Amino acid sequence: MRPYIGLTIPAQAEYLDIVRLALYGVASKAGFSFEDIEDMKVAVAEACNNAILHAYAHDQSGTVDIQFEQQDGFLQITVKDEGSSFHYVQTDSEEVALHHKSIREASVGGLGLFLMQALMDDVQVLTHSGKGTEVVLKKQLAGQLDRKEEMV
Repeated sequence: MRPYIGLTIPAQAEYLDIVRLALYGVASKAGFSFEDIEDMKVAVAEACNNAILHAYAHDQSGTVDIQFEQQDGFLQITVKDEGSSFHYVQTDSEEVALHHKSIREASVGGLGLFLMQALMDDVQVLTHSGKGTEVVLKKQLAGQLDRKEEMV
């Protein structure tokens, strides 16, 4: 198992600033640009918001686990809850992208996912049969792709 930095917060919106601060520290130490860090902060906040709003019933308390892991020129951020999950079907991001569509064509409940896909290099949503949802976000460190191509 690779080393990672983990954070567990109560499933409450007032704790999102802690997630953003932790992400800033991890991503800046890894060498990400300010613009990439800001993009990641928006995507991670959206994933956390989804967990806070949808995973737990209003009378139920819960937590959201966030894991930051550097691997192969990427930063992988996993946002996981243990609340009620939903049926999600992974689709090709080109099929669901809004680039050539009117904003009216987007469903309100799905805008967060479109936003995450637009800001990150890879987004995966894993549901666990009513026992939580896991969102895995990846962002490539700028310049890593160029170096890999030069080696080939």
